[in-house]
Amino acid sequence: MRVALNWLREFVPVAATAEQLADRLTMAGVAVEAVLRPGAGIRKVVTGRLLAVERHPDADRLFVCRVDAGTEELTIVTGATNVATGQIVPVALHGSVLAGGKTIKQSRLRGVMSQGMLCSGQELGLETKLLSPEEQHGILILPPGTPVGQSVIELMGMDDAVLVLDLTPNRGDCLSVYGVAREVAALYGLPLAEPDISLPPARGGTDLEVDIADPVLCRRYVARPIDGVAPGPSPLWLAGRLRLAGVRPIGNIVDVTNYVMLELGQPLHAFDARRIAGGRITVRRARSGEGMTTLDGVERPLTEDMLLIADQEGPVAVAGVMGGLDSEITDRTTGVVLESAAFDPVSVRRTSRNLGLRSEASLRFEKGMDPAGCLRAADRAAKLILALAGGALLDPVDAYPAPVRKRAITIRAGRINELLGVEVPPEKGRGFLTALGCEVHEDDGRWVVDVPTWRADLTAECDLVEEVGRLYGYMNLPETMPIGPSVQGGVAPAERTRRLVARTVAACGLR
Repeated sequence: MRVALNWLREFVPVAATAEQLADRLTMAGVAVEAVLRPGAGIRKVVTGRLLAVERHPDADRLFVCRVDAGTEELTIVTGATNVATGQIVPVALHGSVLAGGKTIKQSRLRGVMSQGMLCSGQELGLETKLLSPEEQHGILILPPGTPVGQSVIELMGMDDAVLVLDLTPNRGDCLSVYGVAREVAALYGLPLAEPDISLPPARGGTDLEVDIADPVLCRRYVARPIDGVAPGPSPLWLAGRLRLAGVRPIGNIVDVTNYVMLELGQPLHAFDARRIAGGRITVRRARSGEGMTTLDGVERPLTEDMLLIADQEGPVAVAGVMGGLDSEITDRTTGVVLESAAFDPVSVRRTSRNLGLRSEASLRFEKGMDPAGCLRAADRAAKLILALAGGALLDPVDAYPAPVRKRAITIRAGRINELLGVEVPPEKGRGFLTALGCEVHEDDGRWVVDVPTWRADLTAECDLVEEVGRLYGYMNLPETMPIGPSVQGGVAPAERTRRLVARTVAACGLR
C-alpha cells in the first residue's frame, strides 16, 4: 500500500515530515518500509503545447516540433512517433535534469537546432507498467486543458513524498488513504475530516433491480446508476495520484473507481449500463459449464463455487476479482452502473487463486470488507464522476439483507494496566479507544466498548488493550523480565505420533 503525503493531509492536518510520520506509524504497528520521493532531482521540465509537427528534412525517422513552452517558443527534434499538433507534453528545457541525473542541453540534430527534449514517462521516472501501450514507446501525452509552462513534476504530484506500508494481514482497514489518516489522527490527537460525498438530488428512479441469490457470499450490494456521462481522459491530478499509488490511469470513469478504492478502501466496479441485459443484476454462484471473457481478454471457465455478477443473459463479472469484457466502459458509454459490494473474503480468495487473477480489488476483499461503507464509497465515486464526466444521478439500489452490527466487548476494571504493566489513566485509555472510532460506555465498573464495523480484527478484551498500548506508545512501556517457571521445551506425544506416521507413509512411497 502506497500513501501520498499530500493526499493524506486532505483528511488529517499532520505537520510531521514523511520520515517522522513513518517512524511514528511503524512504532504503532503500522509498518512503513520506505519513503519514496518520485520527483526528486528532476528539474526544469514544463508542460508544452505542440504548435506544429513536421518531418525532419534530412532524417526519415525524426520530426521537428514547434513547441509553446509558456514563456518561449522552442524548436525541438524528436524521434517519437506518437506526436501530433495540439498535444500537451512534458518539455525538458535547456539545462534540465531528468530521472537518473541525465542533463539536457540544446544541440544540433542532422542540421536542425533542438532547444530541448520531449519527454517519455520513463524519462520522468515513471514505471513502464504505469504507462499506456502507446506511451511506453513514445512521449507522455498529458490531458487536454493542462496549463502550459507549468512544472510537470508539480502538476503530476511527483513533488510529494510517498509512504510504502508493509501491513500485517489483520489490518485491512489501513489499505486506504483514509484508513491511514484515521490512524494518524488517533496517534497525534488531530481532527479527522470526512470525505466529501455531498450529491445533488437524483433525477429520478431507476428500473434497475438487484437480487442477491447467495447472501452468505454477498452481504451487501449497492448499484449506483448515472446517466449521460462523457468518458474521456482523467485530469492530471487524478492520473498523478493513481501513478503515485502504483495504478495505471485508463480513463476518467474507471480511474474514479480506482481512486475511491485507494482513498476509502472499498473496491468498486463500473458497468456500461446499456450492457446490463434486462436491467437486472443477480449475485449468484456460477452454473455448471458457464464461462466468461474477463477484462483482460481471456476466456475463463467457471466452477460452481465461484460467485458471479450476472444479468439475464449470463455472467458480467467475477465477484470481487475482475469485470467482464462485454460490459466494460468504452468511449461509446453514455450510462454507468457503479457496483459497491461486500463479498465473502474466503470466496474471493479461492476464486482469485483458481483463476490465477490477483488485483488490488481482490486483495482488499480477501482482507474483509465493511458492509457499512458500501453506499458511502458509491456516493463518493458518483460525486467525482459527475465532476469529471458529467451526467445525472438516478436513485441507488441498495440490497442489504442483514445489516452489520457493531461488536460489543467488555473490558474489566484494571485489566489494561495489568496487561500493559503501566498505569494508564482511565480517561486517557478511554480517549485512545474513542479516537479509533470505538464507543465506550461504563457498566458496573467495567467498560463496554462498541467496536466500529471497519475493525473486524478487534474481537476480544486483549485486542482493545493492545490498541491502548499502541497509542500509548510501546516505547513508553517498562522493560520487565518474563515471570513464571521455566520449562524445557519438547515435542508433545501426539505430535511425535503424527511425525512417525508421516515418515512411515513416506518410506512406503505414499504421500
